[in-house]
Amino acid sequence: MKVRCVAQLRINKFISETGYCSRREADKLVDSGRVTINGSIAVLGSQAEEGDEVLVDGKPLKEKKNTVYIALNKPIGITSTTEQHIEGNIVDFVGHTERIFPIGRLDKDSEGLILLTNDGDIVNKILRSEGKHEKEYIVTVNRPVTESFLRGMASGVKILGEKTLPCTVTRISERTFRIILTEGKNRQIRRMCSAFGYEVHKLQRIRIMNIHLGSMNRGSWRELTMDEKTELGRLLDYRLL
Repeated sequence: MKVRCVAQLRINKFISETGYCSRREADKLVDSGRVTINGSIAVLGSQAEEGDEVLVDGKPLKEKKNTVYIALNKPIGITSTTEQHIEGNIVDFVGHTERIFPIGRLDKDSEGLILLTNDGDIVNKILRSEGKHEKEYIVTVNRPVTESFLRGMASGVKILGEKTLPCTVTRISERTFRIILTEGKNRQIRRMCSAFGYEVHKLQRIRIMNIHLGSMNRGSWRELTMDEKTELGRLLDYRLL
């Protein structure tokens, strides 16, 4: 099936608008030579337009039927990937009728809120670092949380060769604290804790921007409400379809 589009688009955006994957994942497909445009192998920056035949792994893209935005309470052990050959991948776990993909990641050994969609454009809107969009976590560690630890975490910690942004950190109980980040480095909270000699025993994400985990059962998922989509669109300056 040929995909309808109103103008010439960069190939990563063309693919994301079909709901096949995000622009970031589309770039990976193109970079690995898995995408063709009218029989020619696409490269990063290639463009496509209405009437072009765009294939991924030799198969035509299908036009998405409905725009999907869902919230999942991800259990520990599920991997935030669309690679279906990986056991315990999030796509097979959800089992949605539409082709969807996660917005960002939540470590395999972490649990809690993660959003999934087939809207490739919203992924960059949420994940872009300059947006400084809040994500909130509840973390349990292996020993008592001290005032110096809380202050150190909040002021920024050097990990992966650079200092993390200042964040909000508050104690909940002797070994549990709440942290609100506005960035998302690889295994950031675990690395930050490790810098102070702490080991994370439990990490749960409870909020992404205006979307809250609430009382969702572990492993369950739901569609975002209209109010949630409206507010999310306002925060992102983006119209959710």
